Amino acid sequence: MAGHKPRAGGGFLSPALQYQEWITVVVRVALAAILGYAGYAKFSEAQGLQKVAVSSYEILPKGVVTPVAFGLPVLEMALAAMILLGFATRVMAVCVGLLFVVFIAGIISAWARGLSIDCGCFGGGGAVGKGQTHYLREILRDLGFLVLAAWLMVFPRGRLALDRVLGLYAV
Repeated sequence: MAGHKPRAGGGFLSPALQYQEWITVVVRVALAAILGYAGYAKFSEAQGLQKVAVSSYEILPKGVVTPVAFGLPVLEMALAAMILLGFATRVMAVCVGLLFVVFIAGIISAWARGLSIDCGCFGGGGAVGKGQTHYLREILRDLGFLVLAAWLMVFPRGRLALDRVLGLYAV
């Protein structure tokens, strides 16, 4: 079949599967860029702004707001580095997926309770005027990011990954 590559055991790989390992690399780079940018944007803000963004969701007890406000950007940047390097790709993708589920749940919660806040996903955050929220757009965006994480959960094996060097996935 033209355009199809034979595989071990007979049969042919579809064109998408022929390029799966390179698609995985692209997805890793995209997710790493998203998480790295989001983490750096929050990390580089003034300390008070980070706490305002987290506390504006009115979900966490006051004693937990500060650790989350400082820990979340570090977590995002660490996950970005691990995903980019292709280290424990499936495990990191599960962690990233869970993080996006938490983000989506937080946005849905704020929307359902009638709060008018900026999500603070890429810095900023806090109260905004009525009609200035973009909850549906933020949820759909994060669902798209969740789809990228799901790709890595299903297809963790990719080129240019530490997983290959460490023998975590057969070449």
